[in-house]
Amino acid sequence: MNPTEVGQTPLEALQATVLLLLAQAESFLATFLRPWNFYQIGIALGLFLLAHLLKMALAPRMRDWMRARDGWPTWRMRILIVIHRRLRMIFFVALILLVVAVMRQVTWPSRSYLLGIIAQLATAWLVIALVTRLIGNPTLRIFVRYGAWAWVTVSIVGLTEQARGLLESMGFELGGTYLSVWLLLQAIVLLVALVALARFLAGAGAASIRRNETMSPSMQVLAVKFLQVLLYGAAFFLALKLVGVDLTGLAVLSGAIGVGLGFGLQKVVSNLVSGVIILLDKSIKPGDVISIGETFGWINALGARYVSITTRDGKEFLIPNEDLITGQVVNWSHSNDFVRLDIYFGTAYENDPHEVRRVAIAAAGSVPRVLSDRPPVCHIVGFGDSSVDYILRFWITDPSGGLTNIRGNVYLALWDAFKEHDIHIPFPQREVRLLNETLPPVSEA
Repeated sequence: MNPTEVGQTPLEALQATVLLLLAQAESFLATFLRPWNFYQIGIALGLFLLAHLLKMALAPRMRDWMRARDGWPTWRMRILIVIHRRLRMIFFVALILLVVAVMRQVTWPSRSYLLGIIAQLATAWLVIALVTRLIGNPTLRIFVRYGAWAWVTVSIVGLTEQARGLLESMGFELGGTYLSVWLLLQAIVLLVALVALARFLAGAGAASIRRNETMSPSMQVLAVKFLQVLLYGAAFFLALKLVGVDLTGLAVLSGAIGVGLGFGLQKVVSNLVSGVIILLDKSIKPGDVISIGETFGWINALGARYVSITTRDGKEFLIPNEDLITGQVVNWSHSNDFVRLDIYFGTAYENDPHEVRRVAIAAAGSVPRVLSDRPPVCHIVGFGDSSVDYILRFWITDPSGGLTNIRGNVYLALWDAFKEHDIHIPFPQREVRLLNETLPPVSEA
């Protein structure tokens, strides 16, 4: 309710609500200061002390019993842990509900009225504490738990209308629209609920999309991102619509914000657009092995702003999408997984080149990752100063397994094979001749 609609300013409405609450508090205190109310408070404190003693006595035994439950499912153990942490409150709720039930049978209802309220509050708080454990996000869990506790407490003590009036009286004017605290709280609660629903639907939809084997990995990522944007955007605008916010002014505001983003966040927008282009043209996809500049590794994930690349040494590089669009990228597994590697070596002139080529090809073919259906080849590429130079070429299909290690394995195979067949790898040799063998005399100082 907008206070201006009933002829009151927000300040006047706030003052009227506060005076009403003070009058009700005074009436409550006058009723509360009676002997049997103190008896009920004493009974509640005694029950809480008894619940604490029961918890102190039974909690260690329950902990030992839980430790002995080897092989139980994880979800069952988590439930037991939650119950173990709330033993005191569980005992208190059970005891006070039992006491209230007995007192209502043997005495007047007024003698257990306050205990009934305490029992309702304790039960509601316990249920909320247990249910909110299902929320995975710690921040959201705390927000929902304390918000639910506050609302349930106000409802049980019968101050719902007064609390609503107080929250409606506090607010501010924005563009001719009165935004009260009550309206903002409604918007926040609806937004949190709808975002949680959108998150659940997005997770279920993403799992279904990833199971679709007819879609390429890049199209799967694009479909998941589009579904997330659609669901979260719908949740946001639906929450605003449900609380009565005029979306016409929001559309104008979003247009102005869009113009500002176009000038101030050009790089961010460029990376977002580049990410969509990468997903559409399928130039790279999760699992591809790429090289960009000095970075070599495989793509771990495609993000809206960057691409995550994991290298062989465990480093994770976040490359902006714009760099992948405008720069030169080597994709080792773009159209197929076949990768050809070249290594160079040289042997002595006294070794037979035909024998060297045969031994080198056999040595490379003995390495496990080298393909046999595309056999290695070896060619002479030149006659050097100290050696006959060769190039050895071979193919692999798993570049994500590393390139340096397979080259090293092939070099080791060549070393062992050359040792076995008495093939020598020469070192550079130089011959120095003195044209004038007569040395000038050395002057003595």
